[in-house]
Amino acid sequence: TNSQPWDNLKFDLGGIDEVRRKFFGTLYNTYAFFALYANIDGFTYREEEMPFERRSELDRWILSELNSLIKIVDEAYANYEPTKAGRAIQYFVNEHLSNWYVRLSRRVFWKGDYSKEKIAAYQTIYRSMEVVAQLMAPIAPFFADRLFTDLNNISNRFDDISVHLTDFPLVDETMIDKDLEERMELAQQISSMALSLRKKSNNRVRQPLNKIMIPVLNGKFKTQVQAVEKLILSEVNVKSIEYITEDSGVLVKKIKPNFKTLGPRYGKLMKQIAASFNGFNQDDIKKLEQEKEYHLTINEQEVVITPEDVEISTEDIPGWIVANQGNLTVALDISITPELKQEGLARELVNRVQNIRKETGLEVTDHIVLTIEKNKETEEAFTAFTEYICSETLAELEMVEKLDEITHEPELIDGITAKIAIHKKEK
Repeated sequence: TNSQPWDNLKFDLGGIDEVRRKFFGTLYNTYAFFALYANIDGFTYREEEMPFERRSELDRWILSELNSLIKIVDEAYANYEPTKAGRAIQYFVNEHLSNWYVRLSRRVFWKGDYSKEKIAAYQTIYRSMEVVAQLMAPIAPFFADRLFTDLNNISNRFDDISVHLTDFPLVDETMIDKDLEERMELAQQISSMALSLRKKSNNRVRQPLNKIMIPVLNGKFKTQVQAVEKLILSEVNVKSIEYITEDSGVLVKKIKPNFKTLGPRYGKLMKQIAASFNGFNQDDIKKLEQEKEYHLTINEQEVVITPEDVEISTEDIPGWIVANQGNLTVALDISITPELKQEGLARELVNRVQNIRKETGLEVTDHIVLTIEKNKETEEAFTAFTEYICSETLAELEMVEKLDEITHEPELIDGITAKIAIHKKEK
């Protein structure tokens, strides 16, 4: 997918390793995640196909993206553009299937009961990998065949012994929902911006924050974001979203010229153009963003400014940090209350306990007894969030004055540690 197959390209071992890691490794890990829980629950695709309209919104979204992908890849192959097909498949696997669908569906698979929701999720992820194997077969024949046969040996959905003997998948237009794809794209974009702001301000994702503010672009935009609000809040670990109008005055935008694009077109006028930007007000910036053009007259010559010709940013406000991407703005409240700090400590403990479970070879279904030695820095937090800690770690929690046996003492945050003992609970 680096370049068209007819372009001259030197052999690049580093490039091959990058594709192995970023694409094949991601797809392998997706299959491994599916296989782990499918084996625990005994899923073999024997259940009746769950109707599309009865599946969760997340399931319907990935199936919509999957059918859109079939259309793109089929057209690319028909036009002898395997590079375009490969890039589309890679984007789907990395950004949609692995980075969004699987991550946000984990709680469904973790649940102990074999519910209709879980069966639908198994069928959805299975179908996604099955179709990906068929789509990538012409350009990654061996990996595609192994993925297909590993899936089909359990389900026997196909009589064919190889992916290369199956028919190319057909698009189901009834599953394509462009509105749903658009709002999930917004959810991904807003989440990515909020997470980058967390990183910029050194706030760990496990530390809950209070609020994000988003200026409303139009009525449809607000409706679309509200439909995926819970997903965004869960993804970025923030309590609420506040929608504000652009003329509220809360967020103030700044604009400056992009000399790289303006220079070649208006070389001799650049000094006057740059000076004219000092006179831009909030209404002028809003007009440029909405109409995609802004007209100036300098020395009796018309100058047309487009969004590519400017850099628009938003001023930070006390206690908040702000990010812009195109005409989308996200502001993150980075103030941390004592209650938020307590929840953050509980989340850090859950993370450390889950890591210890893996390191000590405990199965994902094993229940444990978690004993914690009381200390003034963590006791209040762990007591307040006992139910959350127990449900996330499959634990029975005991707080004691003094531990007889300390099996672990992980650091949580900023030098704060927890003395704990973990034992498998006997049935």
